Amino acid sequence: MQSTAAYGIITGDRRSERLSHAYMLHFQDVKNLRKALGLFALAFYGAVGGERDRILGGNHPDVIFAPAEGQKLTADAVSAIVEDSMLRPVEKDRKLYVICGFDGASPLVQNKLLKTLEEPLEGIHFLLGAASLSPVLDTVISRVKLLEIPPFSENEIFAALEREGANPLNAAAARSANGILGAAENMVGGGWFEDVARAAREICFNTGTENIGRLAAEYGETKYKTELLAEMQRLYFTALAEGGELRDVLSAPTLIYALERLGGANADVKFNANFHGLLYDFMLGVAKENKKWRKLRG
Repeated sequence: MQSTAAYGIITGDRRSERLSHAYMLHFQDVKNLRKALGLFALAFYGAVGGERDRILGGNHPDVIFAPAEGQKLTADAVSAIVEDSMLRPVEKDRKLYVICGFDGASPLVQNKLLKTLEEPLEGIHFLLGAASLSPVLDTVISRVKLLEIPPFSENEIFAALEREGANPLNAAAARSANGILGAAENMVGGGWFEDVARAAREICFNTGTENIGRLAAEYGETKYKTELLAEMQRLYFTALAEGGELRDVLSAPTLIYALERLGGANADVKFNANFHGLLYDFMLGVAKENKKWRKLRG
């Protein structure tokens, strides 16, 4: 985290005494967003020692974290923040409001903070965190300094997992996490990842039509829809780029077709499409595509 350009920006702003009145930290890792905001709050103050512990522990009077962990930002919470922002800092010459999950707030709630973001009192600063920018109002984005943390590399995620503890699933989780450490941690921490990996392999290696109904019924009710699609995508991409067992049973055009269809499937899942039917149609399409190309090859 400290090696990212975003972290360098906020530390550079502090050292040059040019801190912005509002920052937006865009970090796709929902699980670790609050932790990242804590580290950026420390960078904002240059906190060390006891002050560092007080900030991370939520015990510093000039660093206010909201909402409570696991809660959404509400209109009442924003009203309380706006009212509190009228009070001067207690210990320092600046006060920082750290708001996690800002992208989960409704437009009404976001709008309640607009005037304060636009015209804060001297010494009042905001650090907003969002896993996605699309739900954030353009009027909010225009009033903040954007800090982007891009997805991590497979090697970075693997190293982070190894620091947390050696696990035979670390390598596979790092490959399948799409650059999101929290997703990899969930994979390793939950026995479900082995089930997802097995399901993805069975679906991807299915080349006929006789088992499609059974597979769609068996895996159509999984709680890990996006994770299953991500693992399938990894298997197809690896086969296309590196060859291997899957490449022996599916033609290159079929792999390309499958990857293109998965892009649409991911979008459909976000709109609550019937996953059972989605899997069935996907497998049927792949089987037909592969049969067509096998015939062409003679």
